Parts: sequence; structure tokens; C-alpha cells
Amino acid sequence: MSAYSELSAHFTRTAALGNGIGILQWDSDTMMPKGAAETRAESLALLRVLHHGMVTDPRIGDWLEGASGEDLGPWEQANVREIERQYTVQTALPADLVEAASRASSKCEMAWRKARAEADFPALLPYLEEVLRLQREMGRAKGEKLGLSTYDALLNDYEPGGRSARIDALFDDLAQFLPAFTEQVLEVQSRRPATPQLSGPFAVEAQRALGVEMMRTVGFDFDRGRLDVSTHPFCGGADNDVRITTRYDEANFSKALMGVLHETGHALYEQGRPRDYIFQPVGQARSMSVHESQSLLMEMQACRSREFLTFAAPHMRATFNGAGPAWEAEALWRSYTRVERGFIRVDADEVTYPAHVILRYRLEKALIGDEMKLADLPGAWAEGTKALLGVVPPDDRLGCLQDIHWPSGGWGYFPTYTLGAMTAAQLFDAACKADASILPGIASGDFAPLLAWLRTNVHSQGSLLETDALLTRATGRPLDASVFKAHLVRRYGGEMEQHQAA
Repeated sequence: MSAYSELSAHFTRTAALGNGIGILQWDSDTMMPKGAAETRAESLALLRVLHHGMVTDPRIGDWLEGASGEDLGPWEQANVREIERQYTVQTALPADLVEAASRASSKCEMAWRKARAEADFPALLPYLEEVLRLQREMGRAKGEKLGLSTYDALLNDYEPGGRSARIDALFDDLAQFLPAFTEQVLEVQSRRPATPQLSGPFAVEAQRALGVEMMRTVGFDFDRGRLDVSTHPFCGGADNDVRITTRYDEANFSKALMGVLHETGHALYEQGRPRDYIFQPVGQARSMSVHESQSLLMEMQACRSREFLTFAAPHMRATFNGAGPAWEAEALWRSYTRVERGFIRVDADEVTYPAHVILRYRLEKALIGDEMKLADLPGAWAEGTKALLGVVPPDDRLGCLQDIHWPSGGWGYFPTYTLGAMTAAQLFDAACKADASILPGIASGDFAPLLAWLRTNVHSQGSLLETDALLTRATGRPLDASVFKAHLVRRYGGEMEQHQAA
């Protein structure tokens, strides 16, 4: 076998093990009985050590050297590049550190579930301190190998090539724009007649049925995926077996529905990755910002549009036997685009959401950089929330305990959410300009034109191109925050101009 063939076969086996880990992790987050937590943590720790051993196999270095002299096509060349990137990072980590970090995260996740329910940050603190200690250690090890700061080395796991200096500039720009803009939007909203509100309860069974119907509408393939319930909505699972989750509130069905549509955006990306390379690194999603762009494009750009709510309104009425002004498409659009200051990131509107991410990004950078003590996190969180969002959480359940990312070891992940929002705006803008049938299609429940554009320009590309190159090919330019801001002004600020003119 050629060196490249050896590499390809090895990473096909590696993917098989990774898929097993993915399903076990999904089960931990959805259906596993509490009493199995310790056993599951040990199983996952061992499997992750075995997986780490496969991606750091010494033969990979020899195969990479051999493959460099072979006549390879563009996909194979890109696969070698991605394997080398992964190999360089993973060989920086000793197996015992990987095992310790996996075990600590599994234990911390279970402690977080109880601490969150009881708003008890002190109960989580010792578990989270251990996770943070190990994340710093892994970041330092990777950083030394890559010539990066500890934080940038962790960021690089989710956003290959991403750097905090660039994010600082983008986020500082947004932090300057959003407060005044938010105030203007809230003022305009306050001058409007009250939007009629839907009143529940909305049965969970009916909410699930509506979610499944909308998943089918936007293109989810139920032969290669499923919908379940978890404390924190997510998209996970395995190749060709994409598992998404949501959580239900009988008083407000829109939270679960938009959560489902958000995670379906992630799932469509996973289901659209290049079949010929699905088990290879080059066939994986390009980066977390691109992944998040697909969920936010579906939820925010497409499914909070007037077009979608015109289509969805009669389906909502039929599902819940609704009647009256609150169920009309325009009233629903007002509700689905309402801007409010709030505590919970996953429930935040499109305008205030970036502030939630900027807060977490700044805090995790300070924590990784050892610039603040973890015990001070609740106070720093409250101060940051007040400064960026104008509210103070009444307890830690609505504050620093709301997200699973840090307990599960996801440090360096948070900035990709707002990078994804910017990318989503840029991609959707380009798609609508390229195909005039996309918006009319959404208005009639036909997502095929939009999905076809995304399949061609994003999903099927896998990791063939670097992130900036992918976005430039699809939209004509690298990431540009001005497109996102223009979208916000267009959707939420149009009435300001009308009001000012009057």
C-alpha cells in the first residue's frame, strides 16, 4: 500500500472508534441513568485514551513523510494537511493527561447537572477547578508545540487558524455597536402597540410533533438521525447517525421549536458532508464557526424571517388548535424577533446574543490566563452581565451555571458562536443574491433551493479549504462584521428610520 493509502485506512479505523465515543457521550447526556455515571466516565476515559493513541501513532509521521512525495489530488492533499495538523496537536499531549481530562470532565458534567438545578456554584467549584487546571495544562502543551498562547492553542481546537487578537478586534467593534443599537430597538418596540401573546399550556407531545414536521421541512434525514431531550440542547452522535436534542417548556413552545431548528442546522451540515471522505479528516466540518453558522443561518436568518413565519403560522395553529390575532403570521414574526434583555444565552434574541458570547469569551480568556480566580466567577459574571446586557442574574442557575461547555472541557469554544452569527449573515446574504428563489421558497415551505446552495458551497466542501478561503469562495470576501451589522439594522432597525422620519 502507498503511504497515503495507509493513512486513509488508519483514519477510517480512527473514525469508527470516534463514532462509538460519540454515541456513548450522547447517551450520557440524554438517557443514561444517574447511577451509571461513574462507570460511563471510566469507559469514555479509556476509549479516549485509545483514540488518542490512534491519532498519535508513530507510524503517522512516516506515512505523512511518504505521502508528501506521492502524486495526490486536491482532496487527498487537503487530507494530508488536516492529518498533519491533527497529528501535530495531539502528539503534544501525553496519554495520561488526555485520560485525566476526560475523567475530570465526565465527573464535572454530572456535578454540573445537580449544581445547576440547585443554583449551587460552590458545589461545582472543586470539580470545575480540576477541569480548568487540566485545560490550562493541555493548552500550555499544545501552545509550546504550535508557538501559540495557551488560550489560542485551545481556541485552535475549535477554530483552526483562529487567533484571539482578531476576535478581540471583532468583538470590541460589536461591543461598541450593540448597546446603543439595543437601546434604540427597545425604544421602538416600546412605542408599538402590544403584540398579542400566545397562551399555553402547549403539550410536549404536540411540540415534538411540530418540531419533527419542521425538521422534515428544512431537509433533515430521519434515516440518518433522530430527535431527543437533554438538559442542554446539542447536536452530536456519529457519522451517518446525527443526534439532536432540545428541551421543552409547556408555557412557551417557541423555545423548543427554535432550539430544534438551530440544532437541525448543525445536523444538515453533518448530513451533507462529502460522502467519499466522511471518515477522513478532510471530510469533517471546517471549523466550529462554520458549524455554528449553519445552525444560526437556519434558526435566525431563515426561520425567524417573515417568509418562514408566513409559511409556519398555519402549521402552528393546527398543531395547538390556536385561534385569534396572536396566531397570525405578522404577530408571530413580532414575537419571534422581539428583543429583550435576558439571562439565558440559548434563549437570547439575535441582537443581545452576541453580548452573552462576548461575556463568556472575556471570562474564559481571563480564567485560562490565570488573571482571575475561578471562585470569583459568579461575581465577575454578574458584573459583566450588567455591563453588557443591563441585567443582573438573581442566582447562579441563571448566571454562570447555565452552560455545559466549561464543565465538559469546552474551553476556547464560546467565541465561535458569534463568529458563526457573522458567518451566517454573510452566507445567507450571498445565497439569496445568488438564487432569487430562496426567499419565495422559504415562504412556501420549500427549503430545497437554500439547502442546495449550502450543500454546494459549504456542506460538501468539508475541510477541503481553510475557513477564510471557504467563505471567500462562497461569498466573495473573508469574514466581514459589517454584513452582520447590516442584517441587524435591516431586520430590527428599519422601523427606527420610519419613526424618525415621522
